[in-house]
Amino acid sequence: MPTLILLRHGRSTANTAGVLAGRAPGVALDERGVAQSAALPARLSQVPLTAVVSSPLQRCRETVAPLLDARPWLSLHIEDRISECDYGDWSGRKLAELGDEPLMEVVQQHPSAAAFPGGESMRAMQARAVDAVRDWNARIEEAHGPEAAYVMCSHGDIIKSLVADALGMHLDLFQRISVEPCSVTAIRYTRLRPYLVRLGDTGDFGSLAPREDGAGPAAERDAAVGGGAGAA
Repeated sequence: MPTLILLRHGRSTANTAGVLAGRAPGVALDERGVAQSAALPARLSQVPLTAVVSSPLQRCRETVAPLLDARPWLSLHIEDRISECDYGDWSGRKLAELGDEPLMEVVQQHPSAAAFPGGESMRAMQARAVDAVRDWNARIEEAHGPEAAYVMCSHGDIIKSLVADALGMHLDLFQRISVEPCSVTAIRYTRLRPYLVRLGDTGDFGSLAPREDGAGPAAERDAAVGGGAGAA
């Protein structure tokens, strides 16, 4: 079956502001996110891609735009099932204030039991994303063969939940996974099992360096929601 290249959108204005964007409109890439997306064609230059699938949200579409410009023969497909988690009433709120919500502890420690007020549950989020991947794997294989590779641009929590599924991990463990903005995660699907061949690869190891405040590497920050929305 095909190789799925999961791409988290580049750093957004909400990431910079420490806001849980959710599905709110008008969240664009910030200056660094634009630079990250501009570097994508070179990063993926050795991969013969067959299609690009994207969340409908602006920050994902902006992230894949340079890649599509560099390969005008590629088709862009919008897939609603890989859109950001519906955080409901939490959307647009500061992550710092959400840390005091009792539900946040559930989101971190027992996410399979977490449902956002006015939004969806994390179980439902994972289920729709997994269904989307399996459908697209079948479509890509039928059109391009089992050795094909394609890009799917989505969001932190979506990508982490897909990695957990590929590894046979319970959703309650998915907060142990970290994917930075514009990172590449690759999963090779076969008839019997998926193989995780890349995880959160940015080509930049700066996030492994200790933070100036002595709180440890940036990669160890609490994932919160939004896939580590505060990631720099």
